[in-house]
Amino acid sequence: MFYEVIPIRQFRESGGVLTYSSDVKLAPGAIVEIPLGRSKTYGIVFSSVKSVDFPTKPIARILYEKPLPPHILKSISWLSHYYLSPLPVAAKMFLPLGIGKNRRKKPLKASDTPASTNPTIPLNNAQKTALNSLWDNPNTTRLLHGVTGSGKTNIYLKMALETLKNGKSMVLLVPEIALTSQLVQIFEQTFDKKVVLLHSRQTEADRHLIWESVLESDTPQIVIGPRSALLLPVNNLGLIIIDEAHESTYFQENAPRYSTLRLASFMASSLNIPCIYGTATPLISDYYLAKSRGAIVSLSEKAKKTAVVPNFHVVDLCNPMNFTKNRYFSDILLENITSNLEKRRQTLIFHNRRGSANLTLCDHCGWQALCPNCFLPLTLHADSYQLICHTCGASTKVPSSCPECGHISIHHKGFGTKLLEAELGKLFPKARIARFDADNTKNDTLDARFTEVKDGNYDIIIGTQTIAKGLDLPLLATVGVVQADAGLSLPDYSSEERTFHLLTQVIGRVGRGHLDVADVFIQSYQPNHPVIQAAIAADYQSFATHALSARRKGHFPPFYYLAKIAVTYKTEETSIKYIKQYHKALKNNPHLYVSKPTPAFHERAATGYTWQIIVRSTSRSQLLSALESLPNSSKMHFTINPPSLL
Repeated sequence: MFYEVIPIRQFRESGGVLTYSSDVKLAPGAIVEIPLGRSKTYGIVFSSVKSVDFPTKPIARILYEKPLPPHILKSISWLSHYYLSPLPVAAKMFLPLGIGKNRRKKPLKASDTPASTNPTIPLNNAQKTALNSLWDNPNTTRLLHGVTGSGKTNIYLKMALETLKNGKSMVLLVPEIALTSQLVQIFEQTFDKKVVLLHSRQTEADRHLIWESVLESDTPQIVIGPRSALLLPVNNLGLIIIDEAHESTYFQENAPRYSTLRLASFMASSLNIPCIYGTATPLISDYYLAKSRGAIVSLSEKAKKTAVVPNFHVVDLCNPMNFTKNRYFSDILLENITSNLEKRRQTLIFHNRRGSANLTLCDHCGWQALCPNCFLPLTLHADSYQLICHTCGASTKVPSSCPECGHISIHHKGFGTKLLEAELGKLFPKARIARFDADNTKNDTLDARFTEVKDGNYDIIIGTQTIAKGLDLPLLATVGVVQADAGLSLPDYSSEERTFHLLTQVIGRVGRGHLDVADVFIQSYQPNHPVIQAAIAADYQSFATHALSARRKGHFPPFYYLAKIAVTYKTEETSIKYIKQYHKALKNNPHLYVSKPTPAFHERAATGYTWQIIVRSTSRSQLLSALESLPNSSKMHFTINPPSLL
């Protein structure tokens, strides 16, 4: 018997399948060990072959005779075709690291304990209507557009319960376990041992054993995790839910570069099951497509009747009279914090930039502290008194004098969460302050200290996007956004979208029904910007109209397909030389709009200099055809429909 096998190690540039023989009958999806050249690797049986007219090597060993579910095999083929990725690269994602190792079995979360058939999951009328619409919608992919606090979680629970009752499993994707710990806890409390949890803190052995248990299980399960949870071999899959479907973490930046949302939609379509995109702020492209197909289900009411509309205070950063007491916090925001401290209420301060200062320069000659690897500005971290690169992690001491001219006129400009923490400590010395950002150690993360925060052990919470999402704090009365327009100046077609998402999410932390008052302070240099005004008004339609108009004029998704082609070489001269060659090969194609070669936003890294071109087309097939015509090179890579051009 002969079998085509997809190796998980790429054996040639184009990849593909290899043919082997076996005395044992194998089903498509079986996991095997195979000889490849002078070594061995692992592979997935793709199909059987009746006969061959060339010599073949035998399969060395069968690792798992029970095959991967059919939808996994289809997904490997689809990923390879849709994103022009070699089959071995796509296949490798679906197998755990160290798959050939013998693991010591230990109890896992999943078991055969049946889920409770009567968990109490209350729904209001709006939620019931939305739930029925989600089940009845003829599209396999359905967008649940629910405002923050509308109770999407209870709808997820109801759909999960119905799926389990029908003897099928489900996958619930979350952007990060740490940001959605409350959602995970609710599912575990409701379904107990039916929940299989996947997260980044698990060891290689743990993840392998979880993968194995999911493959071998014949009973319904609820798999919860980040995008990798979708790759688990879940048998009899009946439902996929993607929570916070707008999050950028659902796009994989390394090969094969793909969108988890697109993959989930393909799986749902191939299985004819529902795939739910749940979000308060849909991605513009998803919203546009769902609207055109009649696949949007709206949930516009807050779940709690006690929910209150926040009082908004828009502060113009250009007016110094608004900042007579402190340069970072407006007078009215400081008055509100003082009042909250007196009333034992919490304040959340949001700024999506960590560190103390983002620019260090010499006022005498203009020298600027740049990363030696990336050529990007180093960020001052005053607590450790170091300059750190937030791209590659390189660090150095803060100079006492200018390395160029020797002058002592070194100044630090801009600000981040560490500086805000220090300022608030001076202004409110008795306040209990907690900061949450990427600089937290393992024991200081929001996930680790969530119970303390929720119980009111901290008066002021400061942080980046870590605190903007998923938090439901009963004592939180105020949100202060220190610079609401900070992300609008980035040279990227999705910068407005990201800003709207973040503002909407952080505003949604208050007014959830725990307190009878909620205040939001928006400080901005552009207080009348349509994105900021739409976020304040919770008016997604207004934002969508503005953003779609800009996308249409700029030839961006959803009206055009994109590809970012990049080359990286040790010298800038070589990078420019080769990117010009790719530009020349594409620029005369009548079906394409090709940008001029430009340095990447993060031009320099340890691997060398990166230059890029952006290619647009109204035809995806024409775009893919053009990419396939380019010569292969290990120094060139492309990303199809990247969520960002930075």
